[in-house]
Amino acid sequence: MGKSVCVIGAGCSGLAAVKNLIQAGITKVVCFEKNDRVGGNWIYTAGASDSSVCETTHIISSKKMSEFVDFPMPDDYPDYPSHRQVLAYFESYARHFGLEQYIRFNTAVAQVEKLPDERWSVALPNGETHTFDYLLVANGHHAVPRMPELPGAFSGELLHSHDYKTNAPFAGKRVLVIGGGNSACDCAVEISRVAEFTAISMRRPQYIVPKFFMGKPTDTFNGVLVKLPKFLSGFLRQMTLRVQVGDYRQYGLEQPDFPVTGAHPTLNSELLYRIRHGSVYPRRGIELIDGNTVFFSDGKSENFDTIIAATGYKIVFPFFAKDFINYEEAERIPLYLRMIHPDHKTLFFIGLLQPQGCIWPLSDMQAKLAANIVMGRQRIPTNVRALAERDSDEIARDFLHAKRHTVEVHFQPFFNKLRKLIPPDAPEWSGG
Repeated sequence: MGKSVCVIGAGCSGLAAVKNLIQAGITKVVCFEKNDRVGGNWIYTAGASDSSVCETTHIISSKKMSEFVDFPMPDDYPDYPSHRQVLAYFESYARHFGLEQYIRFNTAVAQVEKLPDERWSVALPNGETHTFDYLLVANGHHAVPRMPELPGAFSGELLHSHDYKTNAPFAGKRVLVIGGGNSACDCAVEISRVAEFTAISMRRPQYIVPKFFMGKPTDTFNGVLVKLPKFLSGFLRQMTLRVQVGDYRQYGLEQPDFPVTGAHPTLNSELLYRIRHGSVYPRRGIELIDGNTVFFSDGKSENFDTIIAATGYKIVFPFFAKDFINYEEAERIPLYLRMIHPDHKTLFFIGLLQPQGCIWPLSDMQAKLAANIVMGRQRIPTNVRALAERDSDEIARDFLHAKRHTVEVHFQPFFNKLRKLIPPDAPEWSGG
């Protein structure tokens, strides 16, 4: 009797999980997906949904730095593909590797419980219950918005960037976007094309990095920089960014006082342009809200019709009991390699990380390692608890203290670390 494995979610990480389990020689694989198709977060809908992509979303990591190692994106894709192209890529990935036969679509997971023998009981909304030897959780972490605690009561429209789909509803309005990350900057840029007035409030300094440098996608230079000593690569990042954008104070923004890699990067080639053209107005953090009036920490105050909070997401596992695993408000998430829980050796999280780069190749490596652990080709270290704590210590040392960084990793070092752990006898794909 072979090992049975349950995968939750058929987004990018779930698909990589199913593919690698099959590749490792596991035949009893069931993936539960609540949507009617693969793609997860990349399934765009005009209305409210679990997806966080909007009408104009493009990936922020370049094509060559995002694609799966053994499944390149089409040659005719641009450097930064759109959400439609990304979804088509994942659908093609699923077809190529024959993954659909392992996926139960339109099937959410209601509850998961760990059994005394280290197996897992998976209950579905229709009352079905299934038991598996291993559980791979790949449900993503961009579905449950984290709303800010605003100082005061706003009498206008308040929404999270998760619910922003198109700029059309904001035509002629005065809009404030809260945040300095990728979603915040994208929203501010797009809304500024139609709004009467658009401002973006950043509570703390943030590096805004253009998507291209010397005619090439900016992230492609990381492959060179990571080979250099840390002090030298850090200096070169700072200098090249200085050449590209100058001092952020020229744009009315605060100048960051931390390394470029100390926070999750914001890649946007239009925000600084729109600021300097008077289309987006930078503002400091919010001090007080009274009705439609927002007071900022630098003394400015303005009226707004709408506030869009681009303030990140909670890490949520709705199928686990709150007293089992709950990272919603966690300041620290001690998982070895961002995937292995010290207390649950038959549970693997796939894609529960926020890389300074693309998540897909890292999910692929995590899934490959997990699949080969299941097959006994690799073992979980006996000191896994200490290793998990060390990984969390590394995050605390390398990144600014914030909930958005609890699962942050540096792409290339983390990819290399995972790849070195793949056993030499791990099988390659032989399914055609």
